[in-house]
Amino acid sequence: MELNLIWDMTTTAATVLMTLFGIITAGHALINKRDPKGAFGWITVCILFPFIGPLFYFVFGINRVQRRAKKLLRGAALPAGEGLTGTENDSGASSSFPVIPIGYKSQTAISNRVSRRPICGGNRLTLLHNGDEAYPAMLEAIGRARRTIYLATYIFDVDETGKRFIGALEEACRRGVTVRVLIDGIGEMNWGPLASRHLRKRGLPVARYIPPALFPPTLYINLRNHRKILVVDGQESFTGGMNISDRHLIASGYDPARQARDIHFQIEGPLARQIEEVFIDDWFFATGEILSLAPVFPRLAGNSFCRAIADGPDEGMGKLYMILSGMISSARQSIRIMTPYFLPPRGILTVLQAATLRGVSVEIILPEKNDIPFVHWATRNMLWELLSYDVRIYYQPPPFAHTKLILLDDRYIQIGSANIDSRSLRLNFELNVEMYDPMMAGTLLDYFQDIKSRCRPVTMQEVDARSIPERLRDSFAWLFSSYL
Repeated sequence: MELNLIWDMTTTAATVLMTLFGIITAGHALINKRDPKGAFGWITVCILFPFIGPLFYFVFGINRVQRRAKKLLRGAALPAGEGLTGTENDSGASSSFPVIPIGYKSQTAISNRVSRRPICGGNRLTLLHNGDEAYPAMLEAIGRARRTIYLATYIFDVDETGKRFIGALEEACRRGVTVRVLIDGIGEMNWGPLASRHLRKRGLPVARYIPPALFPPTLYINLRNHRKILVVDGQESFTGGMNISDRHLIASGYDPARQARDIHFQIEGPLARQIEEVFIDDWFFATGEILSLAPVFPRLAGNSFCRAIADGPDEGMGKLYMILSGMISSARQSIRIMTPYFLPPRGILTVLQAATLRGVSVEIILPEKNDIPFVHWATRNMLWELLSYDVRIYYQPPPFAHTKLILLDDRYIQIGSANIDSRSLRLNFELNVEMYDPMMAGTLLDYFQDIKSRCRPVTMQEVDARSIPERLRDSFAWLFSSYL
C-alpha cells in the first residue's frame, strides 16, 4: 500500500514538473521567437510533448551563439584598432562614402544604412572559374606571401587539392609567414580524414569553428561558419563559393558524379582589409587570440568599388536578408539569380513576386540534380508560387551547380558564400561581397547567359504533373525548410 502511494506521488510530481517545464519553455518561445509560425510550432511541441518537446527546444530552438559571442567579447575586449568592430576607421577609409559610377544610387543607399562597412574603391577583380583556375591563383598568392596568410573554409578535404594547400601553407610557415587556418567543425567532417589533424601534424596553427563535442555537449551545432576566405599580406584576397576540394576541378577529369561547378574571385586592393577584418573577428571568436591587421594599408589596384557584408546569428539583424530584400525591390529591369540551394524566406519570395508585377524580368537558375535531395524536394514544393507570377526558372544540368550569383539590372553584383535560404540568411556565418563594376557586371552577364543556354526551363505543367507520392514527399521536406 505504501509503495503504491509512493509511486502515485512520484508519478504526480513528475507529471507536474514536466507540465511546468513545458509551460516555461513555451513561454520562452512566445517571448523570444520573431517568426509567429516558428513560435506557434515550438509552443505546440512543448505543450503536446511535455518532456521531449522542451528538450528539443532547449537543444535546437534557442540561439546560444549570441550569448556566447557577447560573453567572449566581455572576457577579452580587443584594443582599439585591432579589428573586430569593422568600422569605417578600422578599414582605413574615410567616413564619407566614395563617389561611384552613376546608376547605383538606390543600391548604395540601402547598403549604406544596413552595412557597418563602407564602400571602398581602387579594387581589381579577377573572375576565376572552378578550382582549375581558382586553386592555382590561390596557391601562387600563398607562395608570394611575406607577412600573413589567413585562410577560412567550410570544407577542407584531404585529397590532392587539400594536400597541395597544406604543403604550400607549411612552406610559407617555414619562411616565417604568420599562418592561421580556420575550418568549420562540421564542414570538415566530410567522409574523410580531418584536415585539422593533418595541419597540426605539420605544425600549422589551425582552429575548428564550433566543433561538435559530447563532454560538454555542443548545443549550438546548427550554427555553422560557411565563409570562404583567403587573405595574403592584407593586400590580396580570395572569396566566393568554393571550398578546398577536388570536387571543384572540372577540367581535370575528376569523378563527374561528384563534380561541382563554381566561381571564385581574386580581389586586390582595399577590400582585402575588410575581408581580413572578418577573419580576425572569426579567429578571435574561435580561439580568443587577437590578431593584428596588416601594418600596410592595401594599395589601390584597380577601378572597382566593393563592400564586404559579413552576416551571422550574432549580428543581431539579418544584414544579408535586409540588403537582398531591398536590392530586389530596387531593381527596375532585371533580376538574375544563380544559387544551388533556393528556399527563400517569405519576405524575399514576396519581393520577387512584386518585382514581376512591376514589369521586372526575373530569372533563376537552379541545379537540376542537388547534392542534398531534401533541399531539392522542398524547393519543388514552392516553385509554383514563382511560376504563377511569370518568374522564369531554369534547371542547370550536371555537374552540380554550386555558383552563388545575384545580378540586378545587369550592373549590381553580389557574390559570396550565402545561398538564398533560411540557413544562410538566419543560421550560418556568411560573407558576401557587393560589387559596383559595370565591366565585371557585363562579364558575369555573359557567364549567366552562357549557363542559361545549356539549361532547360521549368514549367508550371511540370510542377503540376508530380505524382501524389512526390507531392507528399516534397511537402513534407518543405515543412523543415527553415532548417535545411
